[in-house]
Amino acid sequence: MFKVMNFFQNDDVDVIGQMGPFTVIQWKRDISVGYSSAQHEWFASQMNVRRRQVVCDLNKSPVVVQAGAMQWMAGDANATTGVKGVGDFLGKAMRGAATKESAIKPEYTGTGIVVLEPTYKYLILLDLAKWGGSVVLDDGLFLACESHIEHRTVARSNFSSAIAGGEGLFNLSLNGTGTAVIESPCPLEECIIVDLKDDVLKIDGNMALAWTSSLNFTVERSGKTLLGSAASGEGLVNVYRGSGRVMMSPVAYAG
Repeated sequence: MFKVMNFFQNDDVDVIGQMGPFTVIQWKRDISVGYSSAQHEWFASQMNVRRRQVVCDLNKSPVVVQAGAMQWMAGDANATTGVKGVGDFLGKAMRGAATKESAIKPEYTGTGIVVLEPTYKYLILLDLAKWGGSVVLDDGLFLACESHIEHRTVARSNFSSAIAGGEGLFNLSLNGTGTAVIESPCPLEECIIVDLKDDVLKIDGNMALAWTSSLNFTVERSGKTLLGSAASGEGLVNVYRGSGRVMMSPVAYAG
């Protein structure tokens, strides 16, 4: 049995999100600073640049996290590779190489809590049920999910245009029911949600954070012809076609 003090009860800590086994906390300010950095930290807090962390409650569900993301854990918590054999290892290694994610993501089981490393990015909780049971993430956004959620690799529909557009060929897809956590470059309050029904969304730049697997994702010319694309000044755009949901940041970010 364990008792954690001066953490959730700390006056500088706010709980800003809770879903499934995950709780997201935010530090109101950084006070472990020296004289030379105090001014910088104060202005950062005024612009909502704050430390955020995910606390995983293993009593609710085992979890899978990005490699190297664990900061500390308490209780009867056990870390495993989550690998279920040679075939599973090879599949995860290939998926990791294709999606730029870590090949082996540790799985934490047992009882107790696992606290993840602090980040200044924004932590968004996703309920897979609201994404039709399958959500595709942009490269590098995955942080954690419930362990029963299945990981898959999905490919772009047209490889040549993806290469020309400077985008990756593969993305990580999370499938099933449960909760996942992503590290976003922008807060949920600024994210733009577009629901499509037999329609098309075209985005100029790396702005999409997540989209449902039901959508056909390609990289295409903005116009029907090369001349038209040149005249519009847009060139290649990311295209999401069909029925589903896209969540995107309000500005392009470095993925």
